[in-house]
Amino acid sequence: MKTLLTAMLAGAALFVQAQTPPDPSKEGPYPVGVTTTVIVDSTRTDRFTEKPRTLVTEIWYPATDEARNMPKNRFHDFFPGGITPEVAAVIQASYHLSADELDKIFWNNSVRDAPVRAGRFPLVIFGHGNGGSRQQNTFWCDYLASHGYIVVSPDHTGNSRHAIIDGQLIRYQSKERAHSTEDRPKDMSKLLDEMILWDKGKSDDKQAKRFAGHIDTAHSAVSGMSLGSYCAVQAADADTRFAAMVGMAAAPSKHTNLTIPSLYFLGRKDGTIGQIGNMMIKNVYEAHSGPSMLLELINGGHYSFTDMFKLSHSFGDGIGEAFTPMETTYAIVNSYSTAFLGYFLKGQKAYGKYLEGNPWPNELAIQRKGF
Repeated sequence: MKTLLTAMLAGAALFVQAQTPPDPSKEGPYPVGVTTTVIVDSTRTDRFTEKPRTLVTEIWYPATDEARNMPKNRFHDFFPGGITPEVAAVIQASYHLSADELDKIFWNNSVRDAPVRAGRFPLVIFGHGNGGSRQQNTFWCDYLASHGYIVVSPDHTGNSRHAIIDGQLIRYQSKERAHSTEDRPKDMSKLLDEMILWDKGKSDDKQAKRFAGHIDTAHSAVSGMSLGSYCAVQAADADTRFAAMVGMAAAPSKHTNLTIPSLYFLGRKDGTIGQIGNMMIKNVYEAHSGPSMLLELINGGHYSFTDMFKLSHSFGDGIGEAFTPMETTYAIVNSYSTAFLGYFLKGQKAYGKYLEGNPWPNELAIQRKGF
């Protein structure tokens, strides 16, 4: 009788645990792996390279427990082919620091090429900002992966700070910006197509085999920062396979998929998109008829929603003494993103209570509707 009662209590505890998702304000229960791959869209010709559209892509994912004791990924590791003098010069010009110096200050929680954890995990596709890079939001990608997501982030060729394709360094091309707003939504849909093939074990990519059966592409979100956010909204309009959208610090003037669950962030002190850009975000939110949230960092700027905190303490436009500090900013962005995606991609309705609250009333203003 005692054994039966013990078993019943243990089963009840497991049931409660299954119904109670992890605290969104803390890192998730999984160690995180990161890897680099290259995705080629042979159906499109890149207007700059005049070759098939090619995307150097970073993937963050839940890793096995052995990754807890493995060395963390370094800044250097985002350049798997090594850092040539030409690449070193671009890094120096971009960050005003060498790759060696960046290795000393850059931090993240990922392990390079760690084994993939058993299970199926929703997919999140992320687009970087204009002139940004696939690794510009490691604070966010790491965090989501620790909560059980697979996050895929490409260098949008020609619009990224640097992309290395077949050994060739492709720098940011200012004249490609207009083209990029057309290319990026297609890039995001292509990555979803590719991850579907990876999950089904139908890709020839050397990385794909270990992800087979692990990517829950039926529950996927599209996201981005700055121009990446602008184009994520467009991708959600064009491709209804995306089940949710998260946008940081930009939105287009028009939006047609008004029912997709959407989470918008903006910084009230944004000096890059300015008040006009912030008003565009607000207008898109107001036009939305489906479940949506608008989170405004009262003392946030444009680069509050990036890794720039890690690289420069006085960068400006979100980074510095006049703005919300890194710890608070990252806690806000990470926790609400985790709760929002958990609610809509994983069906973790217990997160509804978190989404209704605001632990930072002096730093954050929130609007919600459609829940």
